[in-house]
Amino acid sequence: MTDTRPSGALAEPVERVGRGWTSALALANGAIWVGWFGPLQILLASQTEDFAPGSGLSKEAMLAWITGVGAVVSLVANPLFGALSDRTTARRGRRTPWIVAGAAGGALSLLLLAGADGVWTMTASWCLVQLTLNAAFAAITAAVPDRVPRPQRGAVGGWLGAAQILGVVGGTGLATAAGGIGTGYAACALFTAVGVLPYVLCHDDLRLSPAQRPAWSPRAFLAGFWLSPRRHPDLAWAWLTRFLINLSNALVLLYLLYYLRDRLHRADPDEGVLILTAVNALTLLATVVVGGVWSDRVGRRKPFVVWSGVLMAVATAALAVWQTWPGAIVAAAVLGVGFGVFTSVDFALMTDVLPEALNRGKDLGVINIANALPQVAAPALAAPIVTYLGGYRVLYLVAAAIGLAGAVLVRRIRGVD
Repeated sequence: MTDTRPSGALAEPVERVGRGWTSALALANGAIWVGWFGPLQILLASQTEDFAPGSGLSKEAMLAWITGVGAVVSLVANPLFGALSDRTTARRGRRTPWIVAGAAGGALSLLLLAGADGVWTMTASWCLVQLTLNAAFAAITAAVPDRVPRPQRGAVGGWLGAAQILGVVGGTGLATAAGGIGTGYAACALFTAVGVLPYVLCHDDLRLSPAQRPAWSPRAFLAGFWLSPRRHPDLAWAWLTRFLINLSNALVLLYLLYYLRDRLHRADPDEGVLILTAVNALTLLATVVVGGVWSDRVGRRKPFVVWSGVLMAVATAALAVWQTWPGAIVAAAVLGVGFGVFTSVDFALMTDVLPEALNRGKDLGVINIANALPQVAAPALAAPIVTYLGGYRVLYLVAAAIGLAGAVLVRRIRGVD
C-alpha cells in the first residue's frame, strides 16, 4: 500500500525542537519587534511633534493618520508574504529567504524614515517598514507549526512572546537612549538586521519540493485568502477574540505618551513610557513562558485565554478610574501578567486551529490581521473619543469593554479545550 501521508515541509511535526532552535527563532522575532516598537513607542510621536505645527493637524490626528496607513499596509503584507513563503522552493527553505529579505529591507526602511523631511515622506517610509518587516514576521511565525509539535507549542509560544516584549522594551530603550530621532532609528535598524542572523545562519529550514507546490493560478491564489467562517468556525472565533483583545491593547498604547504628558502631567513623558514599558515587561516575562508551559502540561488553552483577557480588561479600566502615576504603574504591571499568559497560550491555540499544512504561512498571515487591523481601528476610535467624547477616561473604559468581550467569546471555540 502506498504511504500517502504528508512528508517533509508538509508533515505534522512530532520531534521536539531544541533550546538552540527556539532561542535563535525568539531572537529573530524580538529583532523584528525592535524595528516596530522603537518607532511606535517613541520616535514616530517625536517626529510628529516636529511636523505637526503649520500642517493644520494636531499631533494626535497626524500620528493616528501615519500609524493607521502603515497598519493598512501590514494588513495586506502579512498574509501575502505568508502565502508566498508557503510556495517558496528555494534551496535554503521556504521561510528563511523571506526572513533575510524582510529584515534587511526593514533596516533600510528605518534609515529612510530617519531622513524623512515631512509628513508624506514619513508616512511612505513607515509603510515600507511595515511592508518589509511583515515579510520577515510572517515567515518567523509560520516556522512554529512547521517545526514544533502541538504539545510543545505553548512553551515555544511563550519564548516567542518573551522575545516580543523584550523587543518592545529594547526598541523603546534604544529610541530613548540614542539621544535623537535619527540615531534612534539607526540603532533600531542595526539591531533588526543583526538579530535574525543566528537563526538564518545556524539552523536549516524545511524545504518544499516543486512537486508539493500547488499549481499557480492568480484567481485561486487570491481566493485562498478567504477562510470561510462557516467552514472553519473555530478559526473565525479565534480570529475575532484575538482582534478584540489586541484592539483593547492598541487603544491603551496609542496615546500613552500624550496621556502621561497631558493628563498625568509627567515632566518627562518619554521616560515615563520607558518606565511603564519596563514594569509591564517584567510582569509579562514572569508569566509568558510559565503560562505556555502550564497550558502544554494540562492540555488546555481556552481557560488561560479567557482569564488573562478578563485580567487585562480590569487593568485597562483602572487607567480610567485611577488616573495617577501610581495607578498607571499598577495597571501596567497587571496588564503584563495578563498579556503574558495570553501571548503564549493564544498563539498555541491559533496554531491548533489551522486548516492545513500547505497554507500555514498564509493562514497565520490571515490570523495576524487580527494583530494589525487594531492599529487601523484604534486611531479611528481613539481620536474622536479623546477629542470630543470624554477624553482618556472614556477611552480606557471603552478599551476595557472591548477586551472583556474578546475574553468571553473565546468560549465559542469548540475544537480546542
